[in-house]
Amino acid sequence: MRQLLKIILLPSLLLILHVQPVSGQQDPILTQYMFNTLALNPAYAGTGGVLNAMITTRHQWVGFDDAPSTQTFTIHTPVSSANFGAGLSFIHDKIGPVTNTTAFLDYAYHLHLNRQVKLSLGLKGGFSHYQKDLSRYITEVGADDNAYSEPSETSFLPNFGFGAYAWSGRFYFGLSVPRLIENQFDNDDQNASTLIPKENRLYLLMGGLAIPIHRELVLKPSFILRATNSAPLSGDVNLSLLIRDRLWTGAMWRPGEAVGLILQYRITDQLSAGYAYDINTNKLLSQFGNTHEIMVSFELNFQKERVLNPRYF
Repeated sequence: MRQLLKIILLPSLLLILHVQPVSGQQDPILTQYMFNTLALNPAYAGTGGVLNAMITTRHQWVGFDDAPSTQTFTIHTPVSSANFGAGLSFIHDKIGPVTNTTAFLDYAYHLHLNRQVKLSLGLKGGFSHYQKDLSRYITEVGADDNAYSEPSETSFLPNFGFGAYAWSGRFYFGLSVPRLIENQFDNDDQNASTLIPKENRLYLLMGGLAIPIHRELVLKPSFILRATNSAPLSGDVNLSLLIRDRLWTGAMWRPGEAVGLILQYRITDQLSAGYAYDINTNKLLSQFGNTHEIMVSFELNFQKERVLNPRYF
């Protein structure tokens, strides 16, 4: 039954990927985005005041063959003498026969608006490597199906983006465009059914508050909005609770798509681990299964001055 579903639904998924690239996994949707901001906004680099390295792995539609998966690795640090931050972002995204690997350098300059509020302006530059190979499905659909016998396609696409990020000890607000260039995908046969038109520009808006409600409890509402020409406006609304400066627990709502639970535990002052579980509420996607996302973060403070621990953003 799963093989039949895959053969029936895979062309539909690829059609979505071709016509609407962003909704087809060009950009990762991360439930724990509030802890992995550098993957979405270069202006976040160095804003935490410590060196931070983070790994996440996200697996959608668990149990369904060729389901989307995303792995991210980010590392960034402040450079206090020059008042800026620098970082690296790597993202590996896969759905069926299509893989997308991106590598970007991130740079951010930090400005003091007043004693409490800072503003960071960031740039990112790098490339994406796309690869598509439908030939591995020939054994399932038959050698006579020409749609699956096309040669593997590979593209290296340079790009750059920018972002702005304002923050204090109690709030953050960010705006970013991770890719500015809408690269065209090369294809010798412009009528080929497997043509992916271009990388569509994505606009991200995010924000959050930290609200102390008890000496051992902090409430943190947050949101993210995603806008692109290739898909309807979408976003997440999150509500998290920090307990005794160690445990984050919360819930997520992605209107029309999913609801989820989020947990993060600070094991030591340097090491944290997080987990998110998304449940599909979309009737079409609910048959595919739900989503698991795991995160591990490590921090190291090279500076002499004290850094707020825990930090809320």
